[in-house]
Amino acid sequence: MACQSSLALGFLLLISCVSWSSATDYTVGDSSGWATGVDYTTWASGKTFKEGDTLTFNYASGSHTVSEVSSSDYSSCSTSNAITSDNSGTTKITLKTSGTHYFICGVPGHCSGGMKLSVDTVGSSSSPSTPSTPSTTPPSSTTPTSTTPNSGTMSMVSVAVHGMSGLAAFVLGLF
Repeated sequence: MACQSSLALGFLLLISCVSWSSATDYTVGDSSGWATGVDYTTWASGKTFKEGDTLTFNYASGSHTVSEVSSSDYSSCSTSNAITSDNSGTTKITLKTSGTHYFICGVPGHCSGGMKLSVDTVGSSSSPSTPSTPSTTPPSSTTPTSTTPNSGTMSMVSVAVHGMSGLAAFVLGLF
């Protein structure tokens, strides 16, 4: 029983680590960085931005800014109501919410010259796409019914395949 509990806890830790590592760090503009003359619409196309992902803006300190703004301020290239603003040379923005996020350079003429980025952010990959309801039916037995070696390991693999609600039922069944 103690061995199964240790395996279950180890498996939960592994699942947690996989969820944490699923975020992506995007370097805006790739090797061009955050600069004039880069087509950020093309750069963003084909990418799926998720909650928890990070956008890293690289630029010469003081020569540009990164301001997160509203949709209307993005359209008018205005930083007067900026949500956040930075000019340090390396700006990291973690996408914390789903929806469209808007970024512009506040140096006069840069945004109107195309130095602006909008990214559509979807829920994180660790978020379930549909709500799951935990099972209220307790397992019929807390001991394996199979005499096959490693049947506990196979149960854990099956749990991984059937999702987190199955994992919860499995762990609860151990106690």
